[in-house]
Amino acid sequence: QVQLVESGGGLVQAGASLRLSCAAAGHFSSIGDMGWFRQTPGKEREFVARITWSGGTTNYADSVKGRSTVSRDNAKQMVYLQMNGLKPEDTAVYYCAARRVRSVIVSYSDSRLYEYWGQGTQVTVSS
Repeated sequence: QVQLVESGGGLVQAGASLRLSCAAAGHFSSIGDMGWFRQTPGKEREFVARITWSGGTTNYADSVKGRSTVSRDNAKQMVYLQMNGLKPEDTAVYYCAARRVRSVIVSYSDSRLYEYWGQGTQVTVSS
């Protein structure tokens, strides 16, 4: 089992930056990809970013590409999401996610393929 706890959300003005953090505990060695998703009321959880175990590969949703950077520190069992130039449409609950190492390549943006989730942290961007 792996437990994930997010932090760093808050209320900011448009154009500001935030750094979300996710602390992992448990059998971290079993984890491969880690990702960030977000959700607003009445909508499905949507992919934001993903990083492989080594950190060598990252992927982003088009909506945040160029404004966000995902990173991880395996020694500290942490993953981060730096978001710059925040927009009101970035307002959502942001979730950290992790999934076990797989021997086959699967979609990194499908939330159903992540086994572990944090409780979420609210990000609100005012105009």
